[in-house]
Amino acid sequence: MVQKAAAPAAAAAAADYAAEYIRRTQARKLKRSQEYTASRFAFGTSLAIALIALLLSFDLAEGTVNMISLAVAAIFLVESLFELAVSLLVKRAVIQDRELPRALRWSGLFSAVMVLNGNIFASISGFTRLQRERTIEYTLSIYMLLTTVCIVLVSSLNLFKAYVADTFLLGMYILAGLIVFDLLAMLLISRWVTRSATSRKMLPLALCLILSAATGNVFALLIGIITISKLRHKDKDINIEWIDILSRLFRNNMSIIGMFLVVFLISLSLCSFLTFDYSIAVQNNYGAMLLAPSLEYPFGTDNFGRCVFTRIVFGARISLVVGMLATATPLIVGGLLGAVAGYYSGRIENIIMRALDVLYAVPSILLAIAIVAAFGASTTNLILALSVSSIPVYARTVRATVMGLSSAEFVEAARACGARDHAIILKHILPNSMAPIIVRATMGIGTAVLSTSSMSYLGLGVEPHIPEWGNILKVGSSYLETNPYLAIFPGLAIMLIVLSFNFFGDGLRDATDPKLK
Repeated sequence: MVQKAAAPAAAAAAADYAAEYIRRTQARKLKRSQEYTASRFAFGTSLAIALIALLLSFDLAEGTVNMISLAVAAIFLVESLFELAVSLLVKRAVIQDRELPRALRWSGLFSAVMVLNGNIFASISGFTRLQRERTIEYTLSIYMLLTTVCIVLVSSLNLFKAYVADTFLLGMYILAGLIVFDLLAMLLISRWVTRSATSRKMLPLALCLILSAATGNVFALLIGIITISKLRHKDKDINIEWIDILSRLFRNNMSIIGMFLVVFLISLSLCSFLTFDYSIAVQNNYGAMLLAPSLEYPFGTDNFGRCVFTRIVFGARISLVVGMLATATPLIVGGLLGAVAGYYSGRIENIIMRALDVLYAVPSILLAIAIVAAFGASTTNLILALSVSSIPVYARTVRATVMGLSSAEFVEAARACGARDHAIILKHILPNSMAPIIVRATMGIGTAVLSTSSMSYLGLGVEPHIPEWGNILKVGSSYLETNPYLAIFPGLAIMLIVLSFNFFGDGLRDATDPKLK
């Protein structure tokens, strides 16, 4: 009787195990499918934007409807439903281990052109479906093209202003040419690059892509470097570690969106030298004071009649430059100190680390305020203040990594060959300990940008007349009740750039973790 009762239970357990196995297998298939993850992400973001636009279209207090916001909501709602249908079709094909139907792949053209209304997520989904065999070069080319298109769309807003920069037409012609070049590069990459081989014909294109990166398009630079690296190895089965890390990085949607926003701001900051007029951001215009957002002034004007949108664009330069320099300086100084402390034991390590402990004991914001108060408020002093306070963090990170590598076999081999200590540290130990340092630096840039804005808000950072996000936010904080947009838009800019660096840093940390390969 016991055996008869146990048989149905065992059968039920086996059935449950089989069902769970099938479910996990399908989940892994869907997770590895870029078409499915991209379309699902595009559906979620498009629907969220549609709902936000729908809420903003109704003014319950006055009982009015904003037809522009309502139209935007309708457009994004249609696009979200389209991406939902696409994701369901892709899911069925992936689960059944079938190739995507040709009609489903060509539907990517419809999704790709959605970038014209600002839906970059649907556009990414479309370009992903168009290519059957996707390489890291092709994926990067998608983001390269979208970066240039977004720069053109943002720069085109200057056409609604009373006047534009003298170099505006030149800048727009250059950007239009870059769009054509990016499209051509994408087509050539899809033809000449496969997972197993890269054609020698890609070498001139790679050099041109590296030159086009002068606009700040880091994606073009990465494509060029990857192509040259593969051609140097002659497509042999050689593992190029950083390319593998980059490939794993693109599996995380949030980290890639963060990377895209960072590259977009860098490119916009450089291209704004040609397409934006700096005088609109700094010169007073008392005839246009405290105007609400419009096509001419997308983010409104401040109490001096200055265009807030233009000020935020130029402010990105200051925030990014200060953030990167305030991260690079302690990275170099702290990295060298940490490497020396980790390589040598005894008195040298104690002297370095105890001195850094004293510096680390002082709160970073107080130390920065003290340095700025002593030397005066300026951009240079701000970078110095933020750099000094971050040195112990990088020194500790590098020291922990170096201590684990100092007894490695390749280090012992270098010693046996007669290499000096400084050569071992610079040529062997530091290059092999760069992964955690780069991850830490990536996330540190966001912190530095936030600290820059905080110091400027307190009047201890960048000079008040310079358009910097903290300065813009300080002006807007006085008009929270009457003109809240003056504080909302610079606050959103700070939040987005910090989140972008954090998302990118999180994804880079996961990509460099060998346990998550």
